[in-house]
Amino acid sequence: MAAPAKRGKNEPEPRPIIVKKIIEAGHGGHHGGAWKVAYADFVTAMMAFFLLMWILGATTEKQRKGIADYFTPTIIEIKQKSAGSNGVLGGDSIVDKDNYPHRAAQTGTKSLTIPKSAIGGPLEAERAKEKRRFGMLAKMLMDKIQQNPALKKFAQNIRFTDTREGLRIDLVDKSDFSMFAVGTTILQPEARLLMDQVAQIIEAAPNPVIVRGHTDALPYARDRMVNNWTLSSGRAEATRQALALAGVPQNRFYRIEGVADREPFIPGDRYDPRNRRMSITLAWMDSAQEEGMERELPGGGEKTAGATGDKPAWADAPPSDKLPAH
Repeated sequence: MAAPAKRGKNEPEPRPIIVKKIIEAGHGGHHGGAWKVAYADFVTAMMAFFLLMWILGATTEKQRKGIADYFTPTIIEIKQKSAGSNGVLGGDSIVDKDNYPHRAAQTGTKSLTIPKSAIGGPLEAERAKEKRRFGMLAKMLMDKIQQNPALKKFAQNIRFTDTREGLRIDLVDKSDFSMFAVGTTILQPEARLLMDQVAQIIEAAPNPVIVRGHTDALPYARDRMVNNWTLSSGRAEATRQALALAGVPQNRFYRIEGVADREPFIPGDRYDPRNRRMSITLAWMDSAQEEGMERELPGGGEKTAGATGDKPAWADAPPSDKLPAH
């Protein structure tokens, strides 16, 4: 290695060489990615919130119920306490009834309806068969009305509607026709002939019968003991007695109801005369049996009023004994 050169007499001393070593520290937190994850979570939560608010405003009550049922976590717990959970090897029998929230024929979303037992609930084929029978009965009734000169003019007063209860036959009042004397439970002669035709159709099917009376919204005068509730209930009972006189067995009647003006036929005008009507419903067989309807009466069944020739209590009652005029 060569020796350093000798510095001259007038030559300045060399400057010292200083080496500065800088170690860079990490960037601040705002330069990393953690805040981006938190922000993404916040935006996702906000999107979910506004989506929920939109769903609540854009769906019906039935649709919201279906969405809530979808996220309900209790179905497993309920299932564990139903068929197949407390017997030998964890179950009683493969045909025992299940205790699901939505049994067959109950109100609920179709996608979540679960058969009430391991052998299945009411078959769709049976319901379709009943619908076909209802269609035939409706056609038979209208043919009978059209063929009867005395009743042909009342064909427009008969309406058929498929409901969750079954086939509903509405006998509707109009401005020029009323089934009952005003404000009373006395059937008009023509209305009684109409009831006879309806009774023949009812006899042709085994379905349970629901009779429901309706009125318009015209109020009674003050200080009277009657109102639209009692009037609609009385007319429903009068209709049941008329059908029984025409031959419908007593054990066929499932429910007799009066609903006043709470289920108007013309919702936009509760005073419309068409709101006064009698609804006679042929109920689904499976629905009635699930709710415990007795299909056979003890002791071989009862005789109907029509079979014995007996008249109902209101048939010969004087007008003063009936409800006052509306």
